[in-house]
Amino acid sequence: MSLSSASYTRPSRPFVPADFEVPAGLETSHFRLRMLTVNDVEKDFEAVVASQDHLHDLWGPGWPEGLTLEQNLIDLGWHQKEFQSRRSFAYTVVSPDESHVLGCVYIYPSRISGCDAEVYLWARQSDPDSGLETELKEVITSWLSATWPFKNPTLPPTKTKVP
Repeated sequence: MSLSSASYTRPSRPFVPADFEVPAGLETSHFRLRMLTVNDVEKDFEAVVASQDHLHDLWGPGWPEGLTLEQNLIDLGWHQKEFQSRRSFAYTVVSPDESHVLGCVYIYPSRISGCDAEVYLWARQSDPDSGLETELKEVITSWLSATWPFKNPTLPPTKTKVP
């Protein structure tokens, strides 16, 4: 998923406190989360293209239609810089051995009244019966509560076009 700087309004206050140590990642027996970087471009591109129908099911038509490897590199560079600047946090979801990208988790300042963070995620549907996306939602919800400084994060409903 890509949010361009033109379509996203930055909050006037810091997203996370200056003294908050942003988690480098998270690991379970089924997947690992770590910062999404430009070094993930090829595996991420393959996962996004392979998941296009599922991404449309989640957020409606649009992205990633027409996505090229070069455009993906630009998006990943933007996500990486935003993470380093502590403005938003994009994590890649990879297999424990890092051989495959399994999805992504995006944490953004909220534009929804009463919420302080919006969290979007998707998981590759190579085996829809695996329950990976459901597991990812459960793990991320617990992780947000236990680790992050947010008072009221939200996972907005799917079938909503993400800006």
